[in-house]
Amino acid sequence: MSATDSDAIDLSLGPPAQELRVRLRDMLAEMLPPTWSTSFSNDPDVQAIVERVCQRLGEERLLTLSWPHEYGGADADIWQQTVLREEMWAHFEPRGPQYMGLSWVGPTLMKVGTAEQLQRHLPAIAAGRAVWCQGFSEPESGTDLGSLQLSARREDGRWHLNGQKIWTSYAGLADWCFLAARTSREPRKHDGITIFLVPMDSDGITVRPIPSMMGDQHLNEVFFEDVQVGDDAVLGEIGGGWDVIKLVLTHERVGIPRYARDERVLAELAGHASLQDSLTAQSYAQTLVHTRVARLLNYRAIALSERAMLTDREASVARMASVQLDQEVAHLALEMVGSDGLVPDRDAGLVGRLEDVFRYARSATIASGTIEVQRMLIARNVIQEVKDEA
Repeated sequence: MSATDSDAIDLSLGPPAQELRVRLRDMLAEMLPPTWSTSFSNDPDVQAIVERVCQRLGEERLLTLSWPHEYGGADADIWQQTVLREEMWAHFEPRGPQYMGLSWVGPTLMKVGTAEQLQRHLPAIAAGRAVWCQGFSEPESGTDLGSLQLSARREDGRWHLNGQKIWTSYAGLADWCFLAARTSREPRKHDGITIFLVPMDSDGITVRPIPSMMGDQHLNEVFFEDVQVGDDAVLGEIGGGWDVIKLVLTHERVGIPRYARDERVLAELAGHASLQDSLTAQSYAQTLVHTRVARLLNYRAIALSERAMLTDREASVARMASVQLDQEVAHLALEMVGSDGLVPDRDAGLVGRLEDVFRYARSATIASGTIEVQRMLIARNVIQEVKDEA
């Protein structure tokens, strides 16, 4: 795939990407049990499968496919990486919490990390040995990250971290936290934020799971009580954390191909008896169209990212299409299968996992920036474009 100008995009992924898709499907069919449905679990058997999958992918340089060879990658192009992400999500993300390190922690480190930080962290991520969590949201600072309050105060050559983070996925399993903290008070609330790379086994860190309909490891509170780290834990410039956060969020918005799992759900339901009803068949066809639209919008964002032309507008449009689709597919699937879909049954194939799919989709329009924020970003971008043309 390539983009020859701002409007024309070649949507052919090319033979290498298609060959990779076949290779990944064969590998996952071999390694995943028929009942596989989620990596968000404290079950040792589930985490053992995640470990085996990541080890195999790491050995074949597939875990960090698009990373430079010097960092443990395979120098693959962005479209092969896209295929990798699609197949992982279509198979209920068997890389588990590793997707954070792979999709945005590692790439962000490559952009702004020191040589020592790259040497310390990238090999462990590439080998699937390090689990990361994201310390951004706080009880009074979720969507508006600029208002975060967790403090970092430097004293006697150490940084002292105090405060709380919330909704932190995989915090109970993580080795490291990619933490946003306030190092100073400035006129602009987005200034004075600094990123820290914090070991989760540091003294003073407490993780408390938050029971929810989403199940294990999705939601946690993390408390920092005089947690101490050195200057080597600072990522980027002191007070320049907002630029790093924007880089991370850009990776997040174009890095999660929810549409791939949605396509698989629809494919599994293609022969369902409920499609004999004309209204249901019409809804199914409409949702399938929305799935293809979401894929193409994501491909457009990726193509523009490849050319360093991606703006908040394209990234947010792609994300909005994906998260709304997630909920649309989950709702349609339950409507089609009826009460059978409300009872989890790991032995009943994908239909037995629709209840889990539905619960997971409820958070789609909230996580990583609410859909209202995405609309705001699009509006701001359009308004600025109109002003520039005036």
